[in-house]
Amino acid sequence: MALTHNQKEKISIEVIKTLVTRFESFPEDASNNRNAPFHESFLKAFTDKLHGRVSDTPFFISLSSWLQGLNTTLGQTFFENVAHHLSNGEKREYTSKRLGNLQIKQSQRNHIAQVIADLSNTTSTPNLNRENALLFAQYNDGVINAMDFSADVFIEDSLSVIAIELKSVKPNSGEMKGEKQKILEGKAALYNHFPGKQINFYIGFPFDPTVNPATESVSSHSKTRFLGSIINMNKYFSISESLVANELWDLLSGQQNTMEEILTIINTVSTTSFLEKFQFLSDGGNRTNSEYITQLREWYLYSEIELINNNTTIIKEIRDNKTLTRIYNKNSLDSKGNYSWDRYNELRRLF
Repeated sequence: MALTHNQKEKISIEVIKTLVTRFESFPEDASNNRNAPFHESFLKAFTDKLHGRVSDTPFFISLSSWLQGLNTTLGQTFFENVAHHLSNGEKREYTSKRLGNLQIKQSQRNHIAQVIADLSNTTSTPNLNRENALLFAQYNDGVINAMDFSADVFIEDSLSVIAIELKSVKPNSGEMKGEKQKILEGKAALYNHFPGKQINFYIGFPFDPTVNPATESVSSHSKTRFLGSIINMNKYFSISESLVANELWDLLSGQQNTMEEILTIINTVSTTSFLEKFQFLSDGGNRTNSEYITQLREWYLYSEIELINNNTTIIKEIRDNKTLTRIYNKNSLDSKGNYSWDRYNELRRLF
């Protein structure tokens, strides 16, 4: 079963917003970075390796910075928002500054400390069932505040809670011990806070960088190979505690081939004619142009198509209402690529 129109539309809007932001900062030239003496001096050692590949060193430096910005946007915004659209989940922060700390039992804290110590000393290996048995037990001792923890994706159903921490595919060295401790505390706290519900807490990786696109599907993964490439990942985490590439996206959507559908949406919107098409759709004066609805359909913007298909009724219902007229005349996409859902909801009530 494919993604719904609503899911495709929301993912497409995330793509549009990301592209608009990155176009704004793309280094058309390196005039603002003509003087980078330290970078250029170090790059001289790689002149033979860059020969024939990089002819403009200042532009190369600027482009590298731009790509780092794209990585940050994808990691901190795009992947998380898409995950929420697919799962109807949200970001949840149980911290002293947000929702407040949840509570765990002292016995749970003691077991967590022992698990971390045993894994650090390699006196034991990760064992999800054994660790869960220690955490998900009834203890009668005192309660204490759990450490701050958050989940980039938090999904609560009638019988279960799924928490996912989305990570870079190249996490920092030494990061896994702290992640393991946080997830153990998080699971213990969620078990106490949501009695009777099954608790799962995963680390999610949006794709597998070890895949060879020449011989493997870009949405596939080799969990053993990929997790083995992360320092200390296998030391602290069982293979079943992580979700990688299509495994992650399929769990979020509840469907198969979700990552392929996401990539199809991105590839459809992300073309060399993006800016031209974006400017065309951003101009409300083009709504009567036959190409307008064609472009909306290409970019999966089904809500705006719905408004256009009911345009006659909308205009009739607006009559001489000044407020509704102003709402109607607003552009559907703003300068940052955000779709005007307030405008849609107001006009949707008219038919």
